[in-house]
Amino acid sequence: MTTDILIIGSGGAGLSAAIKAKELGCDVVVATKTLPTNANTCMAQGGFNASNSDDVQTHIDDTLKSSRGIGSPVMIKTMCEKSNDALDWLLALGVPFSLDDNGKLANRFMGGSTNKRTYYAEDYTGLKILQTLYDTCLKNSITFKENYYLLNLIIDEDSKEVSGATFLDISSGEVREIRAKSVIIATGGYSGVYNGFTTNGFGSTGDGIAAVIRAGGIASDLEFVQFHPTALKKSSILISEAARGEGGYLVNSDGVRFIDELLPRDEVSRAISKELSQKKEVFLDVRHLGSEKLSHLLPQELKLCKIHEGLDMACDLIPIKSVAHYTMGGIEVDQKLQASRLKGCFAVGECSNAHIHGANRLGGNSLLEIISMGLIAGENASNYTPKKIEKENNQLLKDKAFINAIYSTFTNQINFYEKREFLGKILYHNAGVIRNDTGLKGVLSALRQMQKEFTFMGISDKSKEFNTNLVDFIEFGNALEVTEMILVGALHRCESRGAHYREDFPQTNDTFKSHSIFYKVDGVLCAEFLKESDCSTTASLHKKSVK
Repeated sequence: MTTDILIIGSGGAGLSAAIKAKELGCDVVVATKTLPTNANTCMAQGGFNASNSDDVQTHIDDTLKSSRGIGSPVMIKTMCEKSNDALDWLLALGVPFSLDDNGKLANRFMGGSTNKRTYYAEDYTGLKILQTLYDTCLKNSITFKENYYLLNLIIDEDSKEVSGATFLDISSGEVREIRAKSVIIATGGYSGVYNGFTTNGFGSTGDGIAAVIRAGGIASDLEFVQFHPTALKKSSILISEAARGEGGYLVNSDGVRFIDELLPRDEVSRAISKELSQKKEVFLDVRHLGSEKLSHLLPQELKLCKIHEGLDMACDLIPIKSVAHYTMGGIEVDQKLQASRLKGCFAVGECSNAHIHGANRLGGNSLLEIISMGLIAGENASNYTPKKIEKENNQLLKDKAFINAIYSTFTNQINFYEKREFLGKILYHNAGVIRNDTGLKGVLSALRQMQKEFTFMGISDKSKEFNTNLVDFIEFGNALEVTEMILVGALHRCESRGAHYREDFPQTNDTFKSHSIFYKVDGVLCAEFLKESDCSTTASLHKKSVK
């Protein structure tokens, strides 16, 4: 199959890019490993940041401050200046944002923001945006390939130009390829590696990032994982920051408010972690808001608490904990969102590191990023003219052989589901909100043992059609690659900055006011630290393996 633009991933970033590319006259195919609206965009409940002309500079300043010194002023300025246009674009598509009593768009405060600039659709903001984008794609006759799981990029080794990708067609079990003049990766983040301790689904394992690394590209800043302060204690289900934005309190088991609830998420999460370490429970208290207001502003949260905790937010304290929610690191891209070292390959959304969020994302900026940057990615991918498209099917043949090997030679002596659960647990406790050298090295040692044992894991289900056991196994392989980069970055960053907090190095150190860069040479992971101004020269990095 051949198309002009291949978009891998059907969340808000991918669909925004698809709509833009289609508007510019391109033939577009969106490949997604599940169904088009099954994306973490749905979990962005709190709202969409948009700043008017009087607020743009303050929005820029708030975002830069939240990034803890490693956000790109150029990219942040671009995003904030385009925020109001992005909001208008969504309104024109028909996204049903909430209105205030005067019939104007309603907005609220989010943590770390100086001004009220977060527009919302009750507490379903991401879901309603995503559904509207999908409806628009259908109206524009954009082609979707559902149940297409990304395996690898197709790349010309001489020119380093990407000309498509290979996929496992989950419905049939066959390996297929899609060729394109340019590719946009929009596969989402990697919080799923914190299995059991994340608001994200199991599938958020950094598939696109792993594919880029294997193709010779670069990833950066993977150690920066944002832990959302308020997830339900039992289930890790997200309770939106909107609950605090509307005036909710955080209290401990002594009934004491121990933190300013609207501080940046990293600070609130560390405060919660401290309370829990002192054997106290932590609760979200919104009882004072009243049943009527909660039903109007937070209807989804009310249902989630009732279903998963058996509690009524209007009457009960809600037990919470901090869990992995959003990943700031990802595929290293330039200002056009083209992946470093890979021509014709663009990356956008949570899988991409455009240096917008730096060390800590400002609440409300995730939905803004996927829309504003999605439109930019769609335009730049449409304008890309390939020099050469590889004709041979080498990658297709390699990936067919890999899938056959999983069925025939991987022995399934070790249950990888148990390893996945174990990895999530030790990551959360040793590479979570608070970290130290000993804990990180312990997890890295366990991870590398899993890498050695990978071929002894395999699958028990040998069927071809809709083999979720096979998909889970490949995802676990990607998770191992991504987790190694998280741990190496966290070990080598001997400081505390934003979401990365080292209790053995509690101060911020300007020596590390830079980006961690990851790539592979002859299959060996290499790592460097580069200043913001040097990131455009990453193609000339010298080899430095990580043992």
